[in-house]
Amino acid sequence: MRPPRRIPLTMKLLSAALLVCLAAATPAEAQIYSWRDASGSLVLSNKPRLDNVEGMTTYAVPGPTLIRTTTKPPTATAINRYDDIIKQHSTTHGISADLVRAVIQAESGFNPRAISPKGAMGLMQLMPATARELGVNDPFQPSDNIRGGVTYLARLLSRFKHNVELALAAYNAGPGSVDKYGGVVPPYRETQAYVKKITAKPGVGTPATPPPPPVIYKWTELVDGRPTIRYSNVAPKGAAYDTVGKR
Repeated sequence: MRPPRRIPLTMKLLSAALLVCLAAATPAEAQIYSWRDASGSLVLSNKPRLDNVEGMTTYAVPGPTLIRTTTKPPTATAINRYDDIIKQHSTTHGISADLVRAVIQAESGFNPRAISPKGAMGLMQLMPATARELGVNDPFQPSDNIRGGVTYLARLLSRFKHNVELALAAYNAGPGSVDKYGGVVPPYRETQAYVKKITAKPGVGTPATPPPPPVIYKWTELVDGRPTIRYSNVAPKGAAYDTVGKR
């Protein structure tokens, strides 16, 4: 009777490793969602639409759960579509419109339906809690989203004494992260690249000068035969007036 054949230890280890590899090779399924936005552009995301599932297609993607997608740069038409809204709210808050455009470019690529893996929504990628705090009822509605995003950016600029780099770092990583590291851009690779990318664009280094306060006008008119002093931020027509400072 022949003695049993001994399998070398190295062969046993290789066999065990092969079994582990085969077990790990079982494909995991991730989900990718697609739909058409209001402009007809195709949107791909690893998060489903939150507002309306009609017209959305779901694909099972075997393999790693990490999905990377690339998008082409926005066209001039896409950028200009929201220019009036950007200028309106930038002027209201005394912020450079170029800064707001650069933030939208970095956040969503001017896609109003964009959703981040963490749940940030719309053009300026507002988190749900931030959107609620700012009174943004529909984060996917461009004017509502830009109003909220510019308001939030203005608050950050005020908090960090109009230091654009710190305000951008806070927009990306949260104001608490800037405070945690003593009032400097946090040492997060993503945040530092975000700040560098935006501040490299022309026109975003400093906020725009806030609009001057309205002038107060004073004049006298007769009311029931008695002289009465009037004040207004609009100059009277056909009457002599004085300016008494700014409100």
